[in-house]
Amino acid sequence: MPPESAHKPLNQSRWLSIVGIGEDGVAGLGENARAAIASAAVVFGGRRHLELAASVISGEARPWPTPFDAAMRDVVALRGQKVCVLASGDPFFFGVGVTLSRHVAPEEYTAYPAPSAFSLAASRLGWPLQDIETVSLHGRPLELIRPSLHPGRRIIALTSDENGPAALAELLSRTGFGPSRITVLESLGGAAERIRSQQADEFALPDIDVLNVVAIDVKAEAGAFILPRTVGLDDTLFEHDGQITKREIRALTLSALAPHRGELLWDIGAGSGSISIEWMLADPSLKAIAIEANPQRAARIGRNALAFGVPGLRIVEGEAPVALANLPQPDAIFIGGGGSEPGVFDTALDALKPGGRMVANAVTLEMEAVLLAAHAKRGGELIRMEVSRAAPIGGMSGWKPAMPVTQWSWTKPGVKP
Repeated sequence: MPPESAHKPLNQSRWLSIVGIGEDGVAGLGENARAAIASAAVVFGGRRHLELAASVISGEARPWPTPFDAAMRDVVALRGQKVCVLASGDPFFFGVGVTLSRHVAPEEYTAYPAPSAFSLAASRLGWPLQDIETVSLHGRPLELIRPSLHPGRRIIALTSDENGPAALAELLSRTGFGPSRITVLESLGGAAERIRSQQADEFALPDIDVLNVVAIDVKAEAGAFILPRTVGLDDTLFEHDGQITKREIRALTLSALAPHRGELLWDIGAGSGSISIEWMLADPSLKAIAIEANPQRAARIGRNALAFGVPGLRIVEGEAPVALANLPQPDAIFIGGGGSEPGVFDTALDALKPGGRMVANAVTLEMEAVLLAAHAKRGGELIRMEVSRAAPIGGMSGWKPAMPVTQWSWTKPGVKP
């Protein structure tokens, strides 16, 4: 016999309804979604959403507070009452449903999604949605689109406002993607729907509606800043003053760090930020904190992070180990500079999560001594890397060796939490 709870109606204990609504308003809603709005004692939403649903709202219409409360305190305070939240399109695709699900369990709500802006845009253009890169730039840095800019790629991006398409066109033109075709889709699904296209480096569309989605058919000109989808990016792509983990060493270092989805890296003595940046490029879920004592280098890391499309890289300007205090506990740590300074190495080891990885590189004898001692005490893997490059010698060529790098990599005992 199934448990008694299995015979409960699906929505008996579900006090919250999350309804996706399009620009066609109530006309585009199903019967169940309309009933959820009509039966709610309180209906939350943006002012535009509340106006679209006004004809079926019988309870209190309550606009979102300004600034928006990501903790959803007003909604959660009404737990147990009949509450409805209105959202744009699909509430769980870059929508308010994602925010709500952090505070309300799935068994407490029923969702009624409508087509997302991405789905509507793809259907208007005849683009197969499964082959398209989708990104939300709503309230987020435009540079997030950078890793997706590859010739032949198609991208659909949500923007923040009427200025978003022009700003995207400027970014594309500045980074060598001026020939790309930009299509601006405005007020999708509503009476004022409009679709217009222009080349990025000629973009001058007037009177763009605040509600717009931008579709990009990516084309590159010679010399475009295309980010290869591999570790060990060319050193010349980074702005640096010579303090950079060279590409061959960087590739081996990232391999040793072995990023796993959702992890956090501490990059101590970050220099140009190349390790942090390539760590974050490996997967959108990855996070990193670059710790750098030199103010000029810290500023340079910020510029590199924007250029490579990882504006979420956190930069801590200060000397380790003091600068490490109160930082979130890392899943992996790279020490590229300053590791021989008193307290840095031991503080990093203590901070690392059980099951986390530590990778440290040494080019000085002092830092190498630290790594040799760590290997003797804790085990792990110790390797030496040497790279030589062909260079002119008189009228001929020969091998010019770079400084050798000693690398210690180690996994902290214990089970990852």
